[in-house]
Amino acid sequence: MQIFNTLTRQKEEFVPQVPGEYRIYVCGPTVYNYIHIGNARPLIVFDTLRRYLEYRGNKVFYVSNITDIDDKLIKKGQEEGTSMKEVAQRFESEYLKDAAGLNCKKPTVQPRATEHIQQILDIVKDLIDSGHAYVAKNGDVYFRVKSDPEYGKLSHLKLDDLESGNRELRSQMDDDLKEDPADFAVWKAAKPGEPAWESPYGMGRPGWHIECSAMSRTHLGKTIDLHCGGQDLIFPHHENEIAQSECANGCTFARYWMHNGFINVDNQKMSKSLHNFFTVRDVADVYGYEPIRYFMLTAGYRMPLNYTVDLIESCKNSLERLYTCRENLDFALTKNTFGTDETLKEKAAEARTKFCTAMDDDLNTPDALAAVFDLVKEINTLSAVSSKDALQTAAAAFDEITGVLGLLYNRKKDEVPAEVTELVEKRAAAKKAKDWATADAIRAQLTELGWAVKDTAQGPQLSKL
Repeated sequence: MQIFNTLTRQKEEFVPQVPGEYRIYVCGPTVYNYIHIGNARPLIVFDTLRRYLEYRGNKVFYVSNITDIDDKLIKKGQEEGTSMKEVAQRFESEYLKDAAGLNCKKPTVQPRATEHIQQILDIVKDLIDSGHAYVAKNGDVYFRVKSDPEYGKLSHLKLDDLESGNRELRSQMDDDLKEDPADFAVWKAAKPGEPAWESPYGMGRPGWHIECSAMSRTHLGKTIDLHCGGQDLIFPHHENEIAQSECANGCTFARYWMHNGFINVDNQKMSKSLHNFFTVRDVADVYGYEPIRYFMLTAGYRMPLNYTVDLIESCKNSLERLYTCRENLDFALTKNTFGTDETLKEKAAEARTKFCTAMDDDLNTPDALAAVFDLVKEINTLSAVSSKDALQTAAAAFDEITGVLGLLYNRKKDEVPAEVTELVEKRAAAKKAKDWATADAIRAQLTELGWAVKDTAQGPQLSKL
């Protein structure tokens, strides 16, 4: 599999340290509110990557964190007159509902920042002892950016270029806590009314960047195979993660980096001020969760993706085509007589090959979806003349590749009541006798009972209304 490595800015073969085992860390949400559709993109994209790696027979150790301490969480708790912890617990629960609704598999480990305070302090001590961090006079601890000659290698920004802006930053500094404006906090001294933990530097709490370094090291080791997240995290969050992790650990932090592009709404950047800000829950309440997942797979993950009502409607319609195809396959397999054509076996193999070729090319989900619809076309064309074995082969291939994309997870088999079955048989007899009035009356009766009947070459096909 080839992936685009943000670190080198080129496609590279994705080779894990241990053959057949991938250690992946994905930056999760700060749980201070419902997640928005921009947050859903990395959640879905990298869940799909995980599913594909597992489909190809690999073991994936997948860690995605919960940030449950942050300035936004503290502010929200103060505004509500509750606490940071209560806000975090409430919105973590809502996030997990949305993640399940989007059919994202549970991470191997889903660590919370507040459960890793000691591990965070261990890294802070390593950085201070090695001269890469220093304690300010108020008890803040800052990473000394100039101590890392490789700083900027992910974002491809040079410290000299950042320096030009630092002069302006320095003029805005109200105190002299930092040696340099580019330095960033790995530990923050406690402020009145804020949550805090004991440390050798006084009561305080972790900086944002240090949390992921500690959780990644704890659960995946000092060097991981892949670090993922949104494009907005490249600088400063991921850049700072690399600096503090590699200076503390003395080795490579992540061998590969993948970043997904932004979500726009009606060709504009999503913003509360523009009133084009949508939470996942907002959209799911109208369209359901599955069209959101499908939408996120319609463009290459690195490309910007434009959300519109028309597009989400189109995704809903595409999903209906997939469900209809799968229902037709189920129906074809219930018949007592079958054709003899074996072509669908060959078409199923072709679909799998096209699908894997697309996914191996930097997770090319648009071409992977195209492979699915190529198979749909063949199934719709050939199912009436296919052998039972060919139909079963096509169904298996269809389920495999849609499953890797995390789609068609709302399939359900409806038990047909005996009364409905009897009416269908009576209607078929009426049609055979050309008693159209009776046949129409029975169709209306079936509709009242919540069932639709469709006449096909293989006989009447029922579906739940």
